Amino acid sequence: MNAPVNPKKLIKGATGDWEIVIGMEIHAQVTSQAKLFSGASTAFGGDPNSHVSLVDAAMPGMLPVINEECVRQAIRTGLGLKAQINLRSTFDRKNYFYPDLPQGYQISQYKSPIVGEGEVIVDVPETGETITVRIERLHLEQDAGKSIHDLHPTMSFVDLNRSGVALMEIVSKPDLRSADEARAYVTKLRTILRYLGTCDGDMEKGSLRADVNVSVRRPGEEFGTRCEIKNVNSIRFIGQAIEYEARRQIAILEDGGVIEQETRLYDPGKGETRSMRSKEEAHDYRYFPDPDLLPLEFDQAYVDELARHLPELPDAKKARFMSDYGLSAYDASVLVAERASADFFEEVAKGRDGKAAANWIINELFGRLNKEGKDITQSPVSASQLGGIIELIGENVISGKIAKDLFEIVFTEGGDPREIVEKRGMKQVTDTGAIEKAIDAVIAANPDKVEQAKAKPTLLGWFVGQVMKQTGGKANPQAVNEILKAKLGIE
Repeated sequence: MNAPVNPKKLIKGATGDWEIVIGMEIHAQVTSQAKLFSGASTAFGGDPNSHVSLVDAAMPGMLPVINEECVRQAIRTGLGLKAQINLRSTFDRKNYFYPDLPQGYQISQYKSPIVGEGEVIVDVPETGETITVRIERLHLEQDAGKSIHDLHPTMSFVDLNRSGVALMEIVSKPDLRSADEARAYVTKLRTILRYLGTCDGDMEKGSLRADVNVSVRRPGEEFGTRCEIKNVNSIRFIGQAIEYEARRQIAILEDGGVIEQETRLYDPGKGETRSMRSKEEAHDYRYFPDPDLLPLEFDQAYVDELARHLPELPDAKKARFMSDYGLSAYDASVLVAERASADFFEEVAKGRDGKAAANWIINELFGRLNKEGKDITQSPVSASQLGGIIELIGENVISGKIAKDLFEIVFTEGGDPREIVEKRGMKQVTDTGAIEKAIDAVIAANPDKVEQAKAKPTLLGWFVGQVMKQTGGKANPQAVNEILKAKLGIE
C-alpha cells in the first residue's frame, strides 16, 4: 500500500531514511468449553495431559467432529472486524512434524477460510493519528501442544492439554508502519475480541500470540524481504522486537548485504531477535483437503442471526459516548478500551454530568487503581459511590478539594459518601456571613498584600488560598472569589 510516507515514521540510517513495513498474524484462542474437533476441556492450568481426548492424542481410527460453538465464535469475530463471512469454507491438512503435534499435521484452513477481508480502525496515541488496518483473512485451526525443555537435563516433555484447542488466525495486510502502530493495532484487536467474548486476550497464558512480519525499504520503493518473528506474547515485546529487527535489517542492507527470508524468535532478556529456521513457503507444508471433514457450510440467515445479537463494539460505543455525553475523542477512547470500564462509566454517568463522571474515572479512579496495581473490576469504589460523590459536588454540598478527600476515604474505608460528609462535618461553607468573616480576618492581617492585589489582580489567588486555609478548605470557592473581588475592588 503506497500511501504518502509520514517523515516522522522513518528510521534514519547511515545512508538515508528507511521505512518499516509490518504485517501481523494474530493467533487467538477461541473462548469455548470444548476443543475444535473433540469434547476435551479447554480449561487452562490442568495437570499435564489431563485434558486430552483420543482425538487430540491422534489415536488410530479417531475422527474429528467440528465444534459448532467455535464456528459461531469465528463468524462473530469476522462480523466484529467488518469482514466478509464466507458461507462455504474447507479444512486442510498442514503437514509438519513436531513432538507437540501428535498427528504429524495440523487441521487448518488454507485456500478457503471462514472469514475474508475486513478492517480495524486504530487510534495511535503516540501520534494522534487514526489508521485503517486491512484484514486479509481469519481462519480456524487447531492449536499445538506445548514442549517443555527445562524440567530434565537430557529429556524434553510434551503437554497436550492445549493440543486441539480452537485458534483463530487473524492475518493483516502489510499496512503498519511503526512499532507504535503495531502495538496500538494489537491492543485494539484484543479489545474487540474481549467485547465479543470470542477470546479472553490473556497473553500471559498464551491465549493471544503474535507472529510479526517485518521488512524495510527506502520510502516509496517496493516491499523488501520480510522476516517473521514468531510467537511474541506481549504488546511491549512486539514493539521492542520490531524496533530491533528493523535496525538489524537496515544495518545489513547498508553494509551491502541481503536479507534472508527466515523465521526468528525474540529474546526479551537480550532485547534481540535470533534466527530460528529458514522461512517455510506454503508448498513446504504440502496442504491438501482434510479427507475426514466435509466442507463447512451455513446460510446467510445463520450469519444474520449471530449479527443481530452482537454487543455494541468499541467504535460504536466511542461515537455514542462523544455524542450522548459530550466527551472528547481521547476520553471516550480511554473509557471504551475495556468493556468493564465502559460499563462502569455508564453506571456513574446515568442521570449525572457525563463529563464530570469521565474526569473522575480517568483522572482519580484510574490513577489510584494503577498505583495499587488493580483494574476496574477490583475497584474498592463502586459506580454508585463515585456517582454519589459527583452528586454532592453538583449540589454544592462539597467542593472539589473536599471531594478528593472524600474519595480517598471511600477508597480506603468504604461507606456511603453522603453519610460520611454528614458524620465528619465535611460540608462546604456556603454561608456568606461566615465566609465574609474569614475574608475580613485575612484582609486585616495582610494590609500590604491588599494594596498589591489592587494593583496586580492576579494576587487574588493568594487571598483565596488563605481564606480556604482559614476555613479548613470548606468555603465555597466561587463565593470566596466573588466576595473577595467586591472587598478588594477588583473587577
